[in-house]
Amino acid sequence: MKTPKPKTCKECGEQFTPFQTTQKVCGYKCAALLARKTGAKQRTKAAKDAHTAHKKQFYTNDRPTQLKLAQAAFNAYIRWRDRDEPCISCGRFHQGQYHAGHYRSVGAAPHLRFNQFNNNKQCAPCNNHKSGNAIEYRINLVKKYGVEKVEEIESNNAPAKLTIDNIHCIIRYYRKLLKHAKEEV
Repeated sequence: MKTPKPKTCKECGEQFTPFQTTQKVCGYKCAALLARKTGAKQRTKAAKDAHTAHKKQFYTNDRPTQLKLAQAAFNAYIRWRDRDEPCISCGRFHQGQYHAGHYRSVGAAPHLRFNQFNNNKQCAPCNNHKSGNAIEYRINLVKKYGVEKVEEIESNNAPAKLTIDNIHCIIRYYRKLLKHAKEEV
C-alpha cells in the first residue's frame, strides 16, 4: 500500500498528509471555512445567473413572453392608478387580491389589451368567478368615463398586430409611468 503524498491545505496553506485522495483541507475547522466560502460563491453566482436570465428574458424576441411582460407592466400600472378606488364591478373594498380586469376581454378584443379605459381595478372574485361581472362592470364604467367612451370601447374592432419593438416600448412606457407615479406619492 502506498503512503499518500503530502498536500497543501486549500484554506490555511499548511502541509498535511491526507486520509483520502480527494481530501482538500487539513481538518474540520478548515473544512467548515472552505464550505462557507464555497456556499457564498455559489449563492452569488446563482443570484447573478438569475439577474442575467431576467435581463435575457426582456431582450428575447419571443413574442408570447414579451406580451406577458408587457401585460404584467400594464396591469401593475392599472392597479396602482386605481389603488384608492373600489372594484369596478361590485363597488366594494376588501382585503383580497385585486386584478386589472378588462371590460372587453383580451380573447374577444386583443387590440384593446393595453387600452387604459378598457382596463380597471377589479377584485379577484368578480374577475375570476363571475367572468368579469360584465353587466355591473359596464354600469360602473359609464359612471366613471361616460356613455360615449364606453360605446367607443364597445364599437372599436380595429385589428392591431403588435411587433416585438412595439411590445418593448409598451413595457418600458408602463414601467416608467408606474415608477414616476409612485415617486409622486
